[in-house]
Amino acid sequence: MSYLLRRIGFYAFTAWAAITINFFLPRAIPGDPVQSLIARAQGQLSTDAIQSLYILFGLDDEQSLVSQYFEYWGQLLSGDLGLSFTFFPSPVSDVIADSLPWTLALVGFTTVISFLLGTALGVVAGWWRGTWADLLMPVTTFLSSIPYFWLGLIAITLFADQGGAFPSSGGYDPGVVPGWDLDFIGSAIHHSLLPAITILITSMSGWVLSMRNMMLTVAAEDYITVAHAKGLSQRRVMVSYAARNALLPNVSAFALSLGLIVGGTLLVEIVFSYPGIGFQLFSAVGAKDYPLIQGIFLIITLSVLVANLVADLVYLLLDPRTRKEG
Repeated sequence: MSYLLRRIGFYAFTAWAAITINFFLPRAIPGDPVQSLIARAQGQLSTDAIQSLYILFGLDDEQSLVSQYFEYWGQLLSGDLGLSFTFFPSPVSDVIADSLPWTLALVGFTTVISFLLGTALGVVAGWWRGTWADLLMPVTTFLSSIPYFWLGLIAITLFADQGGAFPSSGGYDPGVVPGWDLDFIGSAIHHSLLPAITILITSMSGWVLSMRNMMLTVAAEDYITVAHAKGLSQRRVMVSYAARNALLPNVSAFALSLGLIVGGTLLVEIVFSYPGIGFQLFSAVGAKDYPLIQGIFLIITLSVLVANLVADLVYLLLDPRTRKEG
């Protein structure tokens, strides 16, 4: 219990530090977000309206940075993330609610599938080393070194441009009304296939390499030799003894990747103009949209912290040694 309380206290302090940095960092970006909003309005705002915008967004000179910081905490505790400059007057929570499902569906699904497939292939490659399974290593080493966005650009050139089979941008076809019907779901799946395959190929290769290396290390342990001496089958030794222990280091990495699902694969979403959180963050930085930047970073930070806390709890279940205190 004391271990769990220490971990919760650590994550609570980390959340406070991250939220504080989240407040001050966007304000260090040069430029005036209200002026960007005025430029989109083509200068059709009066002086009083401009001053009202500064007051509305808490950017007026009469309010100090410290008072803005405490006001920001008050808004967070009340569940208010503010109004977006880019999508004014829409609240930040509405903008995130519209884009978050796209990222969760694309990056979440591909992350889980890549982990499962990569881990399984890594177990096989590590256990049956010196056989045909070693053919996986040159391929996975090459693919893991390819950046997401570069592979995405190649995929667009080969399969989307010049009448290709896949669309090169967007989340669904123009003219399709979003809803839970076959037309929209089919269109959304069609648009997500190319970026999903791009993410799957590169991320799965990393899981194969890490799991194979851990299997090679675990295979030399004494308890593996004892398991063989007991006459257990190769499959049982591989799965119940070697793979279970080799999987432990990958749990933290997988938990971190689950937390980063919310952030999405930023460059992939930009390359494919996919309407996810990563693409919204890119647009918000360009527009100096403080509230939207803060809201997206807050969601990413909390998701990473929760995922790591879950990883600690999973460690307690998988490794009995972590349950010993003192």
